[in-house]
Amino acid sequence: MQDMIHEECGVFGIYDKNMVSDVVSDTYYGLFALQHRGQESCGIAVNDRGVITAHKDVGLVRDVFDQHELDKLGKGQMAIGHTRYSTFGTVNHTNAQPLLVRHIKGQLAIAHNGNLTNAAELREELEQKGAIFHTTNDSEIICYIIIQERLKTSSIEKAIENTMNRIEGAYSLVVMSPEKLIAVRDKKGFRPLVMGKDKDGRIVFASETCAFAAVGVDYVRDIDAGEIVVIDHDGVEHSIRTHCKEKPHMCVFEYVYFARSDSILQHQPVHEARRNAGRILAKEHPVEADVVIGVPDSGLDAAQGYAEESGIPYGMGFIKNRYIARTFIQPTQGQRENAVNMKLHVISSVVKDKRVIMVDDSIVRGTTSARIVKLLRDGGATEVHVRVSAPPFISPCYFGTDIDSKQNLIACKMNLEEICESIGADSLGYLSVDGVKKMAVDADCDFCTGCFTEKYPAPIPKHSEKSKFEMKIEKKENKHDEEL
Repeated sequence: MQDMIHEECGVFGIYDKNMVSDVVSDTYYGLFALQHRGQESCGIAVNDRGVITAHKDVGLVRDVFDQHELDKLGKGQMAIGHTRYSTFGTVNHTNAQPLLVRHIKGQLAIAHNGNLTNAAELREELEQKGAIFHTTNDSEIICYIIIQERLKTSSIEKAIENTMNRIEGAYSLVVMSPEKLIAVRDKKGFRPLVMGKDKDGRIVFASETCAFAAVGVDYVRDIDAGEIVVIDHDGVEHSIRTHCKEKPHMCVFEYVYFARSDSILQHQPVHEARRNAGRILAKEHPVEADVVIGVPDSGLDAAQGYAEESGIPYGMGFIKNRYIARTFIQPTQGQRENAVNMKLHVISSVVKDKRVIMVDDSIVRGTTSARIVKLLRDGGATEVHVRVSAPPFISPCYFGTDIDSKQNLIACKMNLEEICESIGADSLGYLSVDGVKKMAVDADCDFCTGCFTEKYPAPIPKHSEKSKFEMKIEKKENKHDEEL
């Protein structure tokens, strides 16, 4: 794990009853808007008169899809799409989504955001019954179980309803059958899933509302925790609420970092939540300084809030090069460090000879924070006070974020003073757990703060140390290859 946090995926689904638009192009634009949620692979599946076809590959949306590939997918009445970031596992075409399967009752395409906490047990159970897996992700397990249940039920939605009795953990899904588009959110509502519509009858599901603006539909509501929303071949919307027992326990880090600033989740604008975090941070950790700056991108909103509350001027201290490759895919530490320097540039005129408050969204290992502090000092800052708009990470996440082990978390190794010294700051302050819960004041949900508190709203895997599902699968396969 590099010194940044990643969320697993973004999902998108569209139903166009009157076929007034091109659902493939709409899905393409929707995935562009969700690219920040997953940059390793992507794909689109389209339903044309009951026949589902798909294209997916490793790479960004702009690289996987050109006009030729979009034209090959053809036209249709509904489509789903996916952008993927794997919390662990090989980055390859096989693990890209949507997954498309053919079974005795037809076809099924699925796009999944989240992590199943009982994935290993379910996979072993399925393999004992003869199932053959082609991927190392837990989304394929969901496919198998839905198909098993479909063979015993009269509809795909009933099969999904039964599947929810067997799978545990986090899953926001868009599922497409030959006749229906279905959105599903797990019983705890860990990951976001929203619904939009327009006057022409298009219905869209997405991980975030920022995808709605890309295709011209209006935000209607969030899918409830445990809810199944079905759009049938006539465009009729039907909600199944058998598993709707409580309010969502949204991952609070969606507001801190994952979601795009222009999104609205659980009726809470993300931009305002981050500004609120900055305001609370200023109250909890005040310091005398000349300018407040934010680390792009999610640190910018919190920095504005800090400046507003403290009365210290806000300045744009960094320019971000948006055309550089992500730092964590560089093969060596030295190359990663060079990439960070290329990605972020200090505006010296803003920080030179000034006491600077630098607001960032999180500190994972501390290496990136140390480099950024050094950039500010090299730019002429006389003091650098680091403020973090989230509490320290002290525990793994089991529900779709790659916080995989305490041994990778600096807050599990050092106290506040030691972390401050290691990153080269003059002072350091984290947002409190109470503060992070208050940042999204208008959100109609509770929150999961397990990575900050070690208290989770749902059961976690029985093993004490987090062992990634995909890691266990790959180790098992490698051991088998060696034996052969």
